[in-house]
Amino acid sequence: MGVRAQQKEKTRRSLIDAAFNQLSAEHGFSNLSLREVAREAGIAPTSFYRHFKDMDELGLTMVDEGGLMLRQLMRKARQRINKGGSTIRISTDTFMEFVASHPNVFRLLLQERSGNSAAFRQAVNREIRHFVEELTDYLTHSTTLNKTLATLQSEAMLVIVFNAGAEALDITSQGRRELAERVILQLQMIANGAQSMHITTEIE
Repeated sequence: MGVRAQQKEKTRRSLIDAAFNQLSAEHGFSNLSLREVAREAGIAPTSFYRHFKDMDELGLTMVDEGGLMLRQLMRKARQRINKGGSTIRISTDTFMEFVASHPNVFRLLLQERSGNSAAFRQAVNREIRHFVEELTDYLTHSTTLNKTLATLQSEAMLVIVFNAGAEALDITSQGRRELAERVILQLQMIANGAQSMHITTEIE
């Protein structure tokens, strides 16, 4: 990569980071202005268009990046699981660490999942589908569940985890630890239920 290409990528990265930094519970992506983002990134507003067509393209890039970050983190968690440890506990702790370390990344996914933009909702739902598919694939290879039950378990787990993530954004570190323990129990109940259904299906 040449010097000019490196500088362009650096500026593009600065714009994405600037937009993430300005998100909060009261200030969603739809409230961001191009000028605000450009100013925090340290560039002129007109230079924004060298990197993104408009704010929507920037936002969709952020959704894609947020989903990828979360999936990559959970893949690392599964690698830790392969070395020994509780699948549910390690996955839950990893997710809570993600929310604590990157609150605005998760906040974007959460807010835009039910936002006004159909394009953003579709983008978030696509990332969620990727997440469910990867978890389903993991479950079908690491348990005795068939794909149907593994998919149902993955979808149910995702609902609980996302709801917990929303709660984790606004509580203390001690509150997150207590929340994590509750989530672990809920996920264990779902896993046990899926396994029971599998056994019942086999008997029938």
